[in-house]
Amino acid sequence: MEFSIKSGSPEKQRTACVVVGVFEPRKLSLAAELVDNVSGHYLSDVIRRGDMDGKAGSTLLLHNVPSMLCDRVLLVGLGKEKDFRDKEYGAAIRTAIKTLNDTGASEATLFLTELAIKKRSVPWRIRQAAMAAEETVYRFDEFKSKKGEARRLRKLTLTIERRSELAVAEEALRQGKAIASGVELARRLGNLPGNVCTPSYLAETAQQMAVEHGLECQILDRTEMETLGMNSFLSVAKGSAQPPKLIVLHYKGAGTENTDKGARNKPVVLVGKGITFDSGGISLKPGADMDEMKFDMCGAAAVLGTLQTVAEMKLPLDLVAIVPTTENMPSGTACKPGDIVTSMSGQTIEVLNTDAEGRLILCDALTYAERFTPGTVIDVATLTGACVIALGHVATGLFANDEGLSRELAHAGDEALDRAWPMPLWDDYQDLLKSNFADMANIGGRAAGSVSAACFLSRFAKKFAWAHLDIAGTAWKSGADKGATGRPVPLLAHYLLKRAGKLG
Repeated sequence: MEFSIKSGSPEKQRTACVVVGVFEPRKLSLAAELVDNVSGHYLSDVIRRGDMDGKAGSTLLLHNVPSMLCDRVLLVGLGKEKDFRDKEYGAAIRTAIKTLNDTGASEATLFLTELAIKKRSVPWRIRQAAMAAEETVYRFDEFKSKKGEARRLRKLTLTIERRSELAVAEEALRQGKAIASGVELARRLGNLPGNVCTPSYLAETAQQMAVEHGLECQILDRTEMETLGMNSFLSVAKGSAQPPKLIVLHYKGAGTENTDKGARNKPVVLVGKGITFDSGGISLKPGADMDEMKFDMCGAAAVLGTLQTVAEMKLPLDLVAIVPTTENMPSGTACKPGDIVTSMSGQTIEVLNTDAEGRLILCDALTYAERFTPGTVIDVATLTGACVIALGHVATGLFANDEGLSRELAHAGDEALDRAWPMPLWDDYQDLLKSNFADMANIGGRAAGSVSAACFLSRFAKKFAWAHLDIAGTAWKSGADKGATGRPVPLLAHYLLKRAGKLG
């Protein structure tokens, strides 16, 4: 979609549609009042007749409004003004974009970005509007023989009240578009079927990104991983005919002029779980909903999406993406419950359940991350069903060995409306991983399943500030809206924007 920023009055807009808001009960927003005044109180008359009461989620499309230069005026219900906050703002933007897309209008001017939201700046409103608009018009129909109708809304103008804010608004728009681009990449990769999105496909995608954005790219194959001693990772890959890959992408944006080697200026490493299909291995999953296990690489998709966002924004920092990727399949060569493997770190692991495979590939990737001398390492994984039980599909589980990093990520999630909730990582939980035969077991039982999984990973992250994002409940949706969400690309992007000093 083509976006632009503008400052001006709604009655002066020569466009297919002007979008203004109405609060409940029947209270016009400032932009709607301007339309009402110039049109001889046309809006007031419509509202008085009961056609629009301002209820959240409602819309009313008006044609040929008197004295207006635009073809249509779209009224969007905002709910009660005293309750109009972040969530309501995002919902109003999505409602407006969906309605516009259905009207056949190719362009529109959106005055909802001028609405006041407590503690939210103009850049925040613009950035969120761009992200919400692109999210709303996203479609995945690559494999349908009859494609859906082409996107109708092609040009969207976002308005601001003061021309003096134009520069910061345009920068926020650039950021919002870049984040939306990363989210779209993550959603597409997540939505691809497992017979297309294989480890080799992810590796090819990374190589294409490297060419497009000038990144350093390295793809390690099975032999190279064997040489490194990544036996934990490779134990998961044993049952699949698809060759495993370790993808490493390096974005170098800090520049040579920065000689400060403090932790804040060391590379940030993102590690993404890339199980392109998870059958559970020998510990086979039930058949119901197993098709959704193509989403088990959404951590990898999010990491690649975040890297694309950072490259498009040209942030002044160094970022490394590490993606261990394989299938987890049952076969005569597959890892078995009771097998013991030696990780790259030298620690031994008793595999009690082959369906707890994500941590087995991530632990070797975390050890591999040490070579970059990172300031921060964040892994992203659809790791445990237990996290869904704990937090549902609203918040991502956030675990960290550094309180400052935990606070920064939680704040970034709030800023991005892509929330994460801090979970405990106390040593008390480590006993759940005891094994009679190895240094640790790969599962800790039903109780505190997401915590014991994070505790497992923490044993491989002692040399750096580290956080683990469990996105099992937030990476995709089931049911009628089945599909990847692209989370937590917005959270990670906002964290990196803040770290780079670019968050307005």
